[in-house]
Amino acid sequence: MVKRFLRKRVFKIGLTAGVLLLLSSFSKKEIVWVTIGDSITYLNEHLNETGDRVTKGYQTRVKEKLGAITYYNQGHNGWTAVGIAKEFDKLGVQKGDVYSIFLGTNDWWSGLPLGNLNDYKEDTGLKTVCGAFRVIVNKIKLINPEAKIIMITPMQRTDFVYLFDKKNNAWGSDKARNDQFLSAFADAVVQIAKYEHFDIVDLYHKKEMALKNLVYFKQLKDPGTGEYKNYSFPDFSTIPFNPADDYPYPAGSINVTYDGLHPSDKGYEIIANMLTKVLKKYLN
Repeated sequence: MVKRFLRKRVFKIGLTAGVLLLLSSFSKKEIVWVTIGDSITYLNEHLNETGDRVTKGYQTRVKEKLGAITYYNQGHNGWTAVGIAKEFDKLGVQKGDVYSIFLGTNDWWSGLPLGNLNDYKEDTGLKTVCGAFRVIVNKIKLINPEAKIIMITPMQRTDFVYLFDKKNNAWGSDKARNDQFLSAFADAVVQIAKYEHFDIVDLYHKKEMALKNLVYFKQLKDPGTGEYKNYSFPDFSTIPFNPADDYPYPAGSINVTYDGLHPSDKGYEIIANMLTKVLKKYLN
């Protein structure tokens, strides 16, 4: 009787251990993801600053899709790659398993010199945007030498008008700024990713995020009649906007962006889906 009881108990213990081992083999690994970026990254935790035109940013959407992720938002509104590189040590950047770097659009609009891949390779510092990316990567590797890094290209942008201040506006990436096109900044990010063998999320060349898809229309006064009219891209890019006029992007104009620059729910979903495909690899 005693031997039979012991055999049953050993069997039950072995069965329980086997079940636990099986369950653990199917459980996903938890990872920490640090998202470094500008306002497009920042807005995930500041949805009120979108005028409630956005319900969730890309980080929240990725978390909902994958679950086994803790993210830290290191998005800084209006900042450039050069600015983040310069102030990196003051930002309290957390230790993570994965870092995504989503910068460049403000560098372009600020007219900062892009430089080239050699500035990145030779670690030339903050004189160029490419050099600044190297500084950021170096700082990440000091925090966690084993961390995975995802580079995200700036997305295309059309005529931007800030929702809460119409005097804050900018033209789109179909035009040059300081003799530089945003496409060159996107290409530089791709080159850096390939050089380092980092994963790349290329938003700039994503067809669904092309200039013609960013907004359905821009509502402007017809220069001839003075009456408001809905102009699609590229027609509206040749018509000047007067900040004294009505806000040019009413709710019906929203497509991939809600203001010509910042993603709408549709835009953030595209970004989240692309990031999910990459981050999923790190959960196995």
